[in-house]
Amino acid sequence: MSIKKKKKVDSSPNQVQKEKNRISIKAFIINYVLLMLIFVLIKDYKPVQNVIDIDGMYNENIAFLTAKALGLVQLHCSAQGSIIHLPSISLEIGFGCNGLETVMIYCIAVLVFPGSWKKKMFGIAAGFLIIQGLNFFRILALAYSAVYFQSLFEIMHIYVAQGVMIAVAVLTFLVYLNYVDKEAV
Repeated sequence: MSIKKKKKVDSSPNQVQKEKNRISIKAFIINYVLLMLIFVLIKDYKPVQNVIDIDGMYNENIAFLTAKALGLVQLHCSAQGSIIHLPSISLEIGFGCNGLETVMIYCIAVLVFPGSWKKKMFGIAAGFLIIQGLNFFRILALAYSAVYFQSLFEIMHIYVAQGVMIAVAVLTFLVYLNYVDKEAV
């Protein structure tokens, strides 16, 4: 007959709180995918679009602001709806170009990750500003390349710029993780 010693379980309030706040990778991924699916369905749901077309309005505003900014650097262009008319090419701002896709990727990760609502709201607001600011410069750079480096435009647009924005979402989320309480991790 052998005697087994039981391991002492730390049930201090801090340890219990840490266990409550700990999230499994599997739960994070499942919740992330479900929330992303819901957001995309709502964004693309025609009755919602008939009431408020956030994507369309946002595209038009981005095109307008981009045309104004390009005018400041002596690149003559105009915006009509979501299309920017440049001297040698016209560019249409769409869902993947307007930065909202990247914002969704980031915001859903913030919402799914444990933390206080106050920190989540701050993280979402700060992340939105960071991502949209960088995306605005990305669109300016793409417009500039479309005029002066047309042979590189497709490569920059499809392979470089999109990858950079996804990396920005991930890096912004990593910065957010440093912001949330260490107890939540």
